[in-house]
Amino acid sequence: MTEAQWDEVHATNLKGTFLCVQAAVPYLKKSDQGRIVITSSITGPVTGFPGWTHYGASKAGQLGFMRTACLELAKYGITVNAVMPGNILTEGMIDMGEAYIQTMANAIPLKRLGTVADIGHAALYFASKEASYVTGQTIVVDGGQIVPESLEALAQA
Repeated sequence: MTEAQWDEVHATNLKGTFLCVQAAVPYLKKSDQGRIVITSSITGPVTGFPGWTHYGASKAGQLGFMRTACLELAKYGITVNAVMPGNILTEGMIDMGEAYIQTMANAIPLKRLGTVADIGHAALYFASKEASYVTGQTIVVDGGQIVPESLEALAQA
């Protein structure tokens, strides 16, 4: 990959997170329910994928940012958490083709890809009053994708 590709992904994922949070904080300080929910990924913090070094590093960086931001913003009653999606059926995934989608689904214990709504539900929890005492945490939403040690372990389940 080129340095420009590295910079572009980091500017979008990591710097973009920083800038969005920075812009929101003045308004969240005035709120009685300040919530920040970052969309990270399992790729980088938990798993890797060849050719996606820039993506994985940026998503892992988001979690480092989250942990310190939650400490800095706690005094204002603002919580900072992250959702970590696995394989989600999005337009980009659909463009990969049915054979690819089926191969990915076969590697997931629930035997299906997640939906955008699955991610939204997890984010909604973090944004809720019920999560007012939860900060600096992550929820992995992946149908159990990261649990099996190997495809063989999954096949034996």
